[in-house]
Amino acid sequence: MELDQRVLGEAAPLVIAHYRRCGRPLPWRDSPTPYHVWISEIMLQQTRIEAVIPYYHRFLSALPTVSDLAAVDEEDLLKLWQGLGYYTRARNLKKAAQIIVNEFGGELPADAVLLRKLPGVGDYTAGAIASIAYGKPEPAVDGNVLRVAMRLTGCEADVLQPQTKKAVTEALRAIYPVGADAGALTQGVMELGETVCLPNGAPLCPICPLASLCAAHQTHREEQLPNRSEKKARRIENRTVLRLCCGETIALRKRPAKGLLANLWELPNELGTLTEAEVRRRYPDALAIEPLPEARHIFTHVEWHMTGWQVVLTALPPEFTPADAAEIRERYAVPNALRAYLPND
Repeated sequence: MELDQRVLGEAAPLVIAHYRRCGRPLPWRDSPTPYHVWISEIMLQQTRIEAVIPYYHRFLSALPTVSDLAAVDEEDLLKLWQGLGYYTRARNLKKAAQIIVNEFGGELPADAVLLRKLPGVGDYTAGAIASIAYGKPEPAVDGNVLRVAMRLTGCEADVLQPQTKKAVTEALRAIYPVGADAGALTQGVMELGETVCLPNGAPLCPICPLASLCAAHQTHREEQLPNRSEKKARRIENRTVLRLCCGETIALRKRPAKGLLANLWELPNELGTLTEAEVRRRYPDALAIEPLPEARHIFTHVEWHMTGWQVVLTALPPEFTPADAAEIRERYAVPNALRAYLPND
């Protein structure tokens, strides 16, 4: 697979100029320290910018330095992260922070090779930190960047294949600037993919600074590129959620230390769709059993289809932890997957 480096080289200054003229004012851009760039980039994985902003402010207010992150209690960390999903990201942040404190004196390394060795830091995040925070000629290639590169050069390679991402990364590295321009190019090409060179539906070619260079635009293939192989369908799981109530409290339990939603708090739930009679057999002394609304939650590889029952008891079973609405809001990290079944304040 070949990418036209001449076109990429001509595009770079246009992207930089467009970013400096039209870049969105985002909080992590106000003070692009290595720590701020790192936290923002991890939060932005699989999460919309608008959703990240309040979490970013809250996170840095509670944990303003790498040392604070390294020392934070995991329960407090997960509570700060609650609602962002993909909780392994938060755990890896703490692990990486401890390494940064112990091995790098509390400062993230500038070398992308060293950055990639930190838990949770892959090629993309390492490139973002190195270029934005340190001005290194390191590209950060995500889906947005791949889409721009494929359309710009007219390349028909499958963007879901690892070799395609590697080839784009190397082609960009060969034309990457240094200093402030490196950070501007990284953020500019990502933003171009997010706001102009759109993934679904027609891209906004009339306002694109690269339209005159773009092979896809010139050959009317904007909506045919990039090429993507079929993704494997998500597995569907039917689950029944039980809201076990006693007075103002409900029953919580902690999930296992490994696997999906590890160490988070949840309402009791199990595979399958339980009928009212089956719930009654589990809790024969229940004062009342009432249906709760159906809900659905999508993870990366699995999709939960949930039904629920509220079970009113005279006492909660001892294997569960009782908590009222205020305690759940302030103390316990319960995943968004179960939000529909939590009590209202």
